[in-house]
Amino acid sequence: MSTKLPPIQPVSSPVLLALHGMPLLRLGFRPFYIGAAMLAASIVPLWVAIYLGGMTWLPTPVPLLWHAHEMLFGFAIAVIVGFLMTAGKAWTGLPTPRGPALGALVLLWLAARVAALVAPYPVFAVLDLALLPTVGVIFLRLLLRSRNMRNVPLAVILLLLSAVNLVFHLSAGGVINLAPMQSLYAGLALIMMIECVMAGRVVPAFTASATPGLQLTALPWLERATLASTAVGLALWVSGWQSALTMAALALASTLNLYRQLRWQPLVTRDRPILWILHLAYLWLPIGLALLALAQIGVVTVSAGVHALAVGTTGGLIIGMMTRTARGHTGRPLQVGAAEVLAYVLVMGAAVLRVLLPLLAPSLYVYALVAAAAAWSLAFLIYLGLYTPWLMRTRLDGKDG
Repeated sequence: MSTKLPPIQPVSSPVLLALHGMPLLRLGFRPFYIGAAMLAASIVPLWVAIYLGGMTWLPTPVPLLWHAHEMLFGFAIAVIVGFLMTAGKAWTGLPTPRGPALGALVLLWLAARVAALVAPYPVFAVLDLALLPTVGVIFLRLLLRSRNMRNVPLAVILLLLSAVNLVFHLSAGGVINLAPMQSLYAGLALIMMIECVMAGRVVPAFTASATPGLQLTALPWLERATLASTAVGLALWVSGWQSALTMAALALASTLNLYRQLRWQPLVTRDRPILWILHLAYLWLPIGLALLALAQIGVVTVSAGVHALAVGTTGGLIIGMMTRTARGHTGRPLQVGAAEVLAYVLVMGAAVLRVLLPLLAPSLYVYALVAAAAAWSLAFLIYLGLYTPWLMRTRLDGKDG
């Protein structure tokens, strides 16, 4: 497997760049957002059909592992890669992959998704393992060349995710004696750390910039304590060490994340859906951490905490950022319409149906699962219908991107 990277070329005139090449391949968010939305809309209903026995066909990995892996390393990673290959250009002033180079990365991601469904397991594993380290090294090179050390930890997390994905495939393939789900929990924990870092930067900044007179000042001790407690709590949980210490660390992380968010003044965003979706999504982080804490003593299942983080936090932040960044980078106003608001409500509704309804009424679990899958899928179908034409066209202002 070759990891040779394309040479970084100097940026030419923005006007010239905007006038050549397919618009779809001018920045990473364009193809990866479309791919992520297509995957999200299709594989969740497929998983529910398999789980409930409505389909006899099975994917290459064990169905439960396929579902969990593809939601993390297929769906969430596609959005993260698309975002970083877009933001990286703004952060460093250097060009990120575009044209054929970007197309090759997208095809590699797509090939792994197809292979998970139809190919022998070794083929799926090799294709799936190729993308993340390649993107991680590209991103790290950009940061180091521009001396942008602040964002190096994000590149390190991408490389750690690559290692976690390798461990998953080795365990799922029977090469090492480790529960494959444990490595998927580690992947979820790393994605939570990315979201915790990025939300701490963008959510208060977006909120303050959209609210005249509002000043939000971060408390350095709170930022450090929140990130540290979240990392420690998730690490103890991933290790499988069920103890009072794990419960206490997760409870502390939940409390600090909630306090951190309350300082962002979430209620001022109630009239701006493009902002309140980010606040609502982040609220699922302390909820998920609290549920994982309670799972340590058997009050709730681990699945409740996992899906609060995966559906509520990750799904909510993704649909919010996919709409906001796509609008901004296609030259459109940062105001959403009724269709996007419906998509936001559907994703948050899917989280409530998948996490809270089974806790309150276990007998309704199957109905909750089907309804949550339908809401989730419809949300991303709405995104595809509205945003795909925009993502395939040149920016409204004629600029590059």
